[in-house]
Amino acid sequence: MKAAILYGREEVRVEEITPPPLAPGQLRVEIQAALTCGTDLKVFRRGYHARMIVPPAVFGHELAGIVSEVAPDVADWKIGERVVVANSAPCGVCAYCHRGQENLCDDLLFLNGAYAESIVVPARLVAKNLLRLRSGTSFRDAALTEPLACVVLGVNDAKLQAGQRVLVIGSGPIGLMFAVLARQRGCAVTVAGRGESRLQKARALGAEAALVSADQRDGAPILTVAGAPFDVVIEAVGKPETWEAATRLVRKGGVVNFFGGCPSGTTVSLDTGLIHYSNLTLLASFHHTPTTVRQALEFIEAGVVRAADFVDGECPLTRLPELFKSMTQGNQAVKSLIQVHE
Repeated sequence: MKAAILYGREEVRVEEITPPPLAPGQLRVEIQAALTCGTDLKVFRRGYHARMIVPPAVFGHELAGIVSEVAPDVADWKIGERVVVANSAPCGVCAYCHRGQENLCDDLLFLNGAYAESIVVPARLVAKNLLRLRSGTSFRDAALTEPLACVVLGVNDAKLQAGQRVLVIGSGPIGLMFAVLARQRGCAVTVAGRGESRLQKARALGAEAALVSADQRDGAPILTVAGAPFDVVIEAVGKPETWEAATRLVRKGGVVNFFGGCPSGTTVSLDTGLIHYSNLTLLASFHHTPTTVRQALEFIEAGVVRAADFVDGECPLTRLPELFKSMTQGNQAVKSLIQVHE
């Protein structure tokens, strides 16, 4: 079968590989929809991810498809079932899992290989994070489950409530998903970003849109957004300067969620007086849990989040390396569907 293999920094090749045999507890999914992701772009640029993928390795992690083979000892799944699978599963036995913080599991098992014709789902994911789809749910919609599950965790952590004024910094797919779920909770949402096409998408999803401007103060850029201060600020970019800006754009007593992961080794400088005397709540949401994976699929199957609003590009699997190179150069597609069967 054809599969994309990550070999290192900005090096991905599409190759013919032999599908691995199934081990006990596993099943195979014929992939029907695979989507690009900002995390995959970061991995492509850096050539690795310390926890998620070590090259050479099959690549990609947002997918949905059809069960095509089942190990003899797997009783609960049948060939032909339509499914979505998350990109990880917790162990269920460590201290963090017992606390209900499965996203922090000491032995989180990751799954890669969405950019391929099929994928073997490990036994732990079969047991914990493989979900059946309703007959009317499209594979393209279902493939959004994993990133949406991360956003659901962020929304839950921030405890968004109706009537709050929420600023989302970042107009990529994650920022836009935050906007949709915040609106669904009855919040007034502003999305701040730089790409006009992305901001148009934010407006279409019911958010106010604001171009981020950078003033100079002591020789350093200071991000400002019209309408500040906000009740809640979600940082969905992953840059130290926007982490710092988030604390200046929230009201006294407000909440900041540092959702965007910054590059390894970076640091931020926060005004301790501002944080203390403004009584700010600062938090950071990471990854997802089995509960938020299921909540995400519920949002998708209820029509709250649709691929039509997020997937605006398509690419055959054989052209995946060129697509990722164009993404590093500023390709403005929100998400692209990878056509794994040509």
